[in-house]
Amino acid sequence: MLVATDVRRIALLGATGSIGRQALEIVDAHSDLEIVALTSGSQPLDDLAARYRVEHVQVGGDVIQLLEACEPDLVLNAVVGFAGVGATLWALERGVTLALANKESLVAAGDLALAAWKRGGGLLLPVDSEHSAVFQCLEGRPSETIDSLVLTASGGPFRNHSLSDLESVSVGEALAHPTWSMGPKITIDSATLANKGLELIEAHYLFELPYEKIDVVVHPTSIVHSLVRFRDGAALAHVGYPDMRVPISYALTYPERRATPVPTLDLTAPLLLEFEPPDPERFPLLALAREAGERGGTYPCAFNAANEVAVAAFLDQRIAFLEISPLVEDALADADGGAVSDLPELVEADAAARRLAERRLAPA
Repeated sequence: MLVATDVRRIALLGATGSIGRQALEIVDAHSDLEIVALTSGSQPLDDLAARYRVEHVQVGGDVIQLLEACEPDLVLNAVVGFAGVGATLWALERGVTLALANKESLVAAGDLALAAWKRGGGLLLPVDSEHSAVFQCLEGRPSETIDSLVLTASGGPFRNHSLSDLESVSVGEALAHPTWSMGPKITIDSATLANKGLELIEAHYLFELPYEKIDVVVHPTSIVHSLVRFRDGAALAHVGYPDMRVPISYALTYPERRATPVPTLDLTAPLLLEFEPPDPERFPLLALAREAGERGGTYPCAFNAANEVAVAAFLDQRIAFLEISPLVEDALADADGGAVSDLPELVEADAAARRLAERRLAPA
């Protein structure tokens, strides 16, 4: 559990990515936040370690020993992809406060994570803007009063593209997100709406709501981050300019709400709040994610694994944009999907799904 202390000791996993860099901005603004561990997937950390006087530093590999050694009060998991699963389970099992930006670990390990969270009894603070918004709208409200959630999606750079337009889009075009500044993997996921599919599954586990109670709408300006509908017909929305420093700050300083350099929403300026349903024909990965979540077992893990393979292949220009979803769909069709009881079994399920996806990429 997160307790009031003079200094909050933070293990920052994924320090060189978009979330990690913005988290360091928040830490710089508050003397009672201390970085005690830094990790990255492959980028050197010498300069950051010297700047923040951090002893526990690691590039690549399993971070569990590092977490054991640094004894953090809070783990900010901003690792990209399935690689973040181990750290998520470690924090939840031990009751260490987890600020979770690594949605893929909760998607892939949802049942294991929920069980670990209940055993550990700690605090899980979502960092994704949509889930942070839902968390804030729900805080302190009885579960029986909730009707449903609405997650908003910007629609990405191709919201107005026809299916024929999507046949020739480039990697550069897919990385040009209209409202958010993010890393390459999540930006491509936003362009395909796979990101919203992952967030749909994450919301199911975070808030323990059935999938039929979680809706997704396209909201191009990204001003409304999420809504919660209640049984009396009311709906609460979390609104603000799209800036990840807000949910990051909320998680790192919770239960306080500290000042950030992000301006408050100017309601005197022209403001368009437009919503539309997602197009399943142009963006089928959202429906595939929902199907994987509803099937349960390791189907969400397989969806995530195949999507990671497909996105990497697209970024390497090995496949076209419109080949991402068929690759994921084929891998899901062939996946075993059975439940697992521990992390090693989950790792094998992830590897099996990756092999299925890679098989499609192999030359005939």
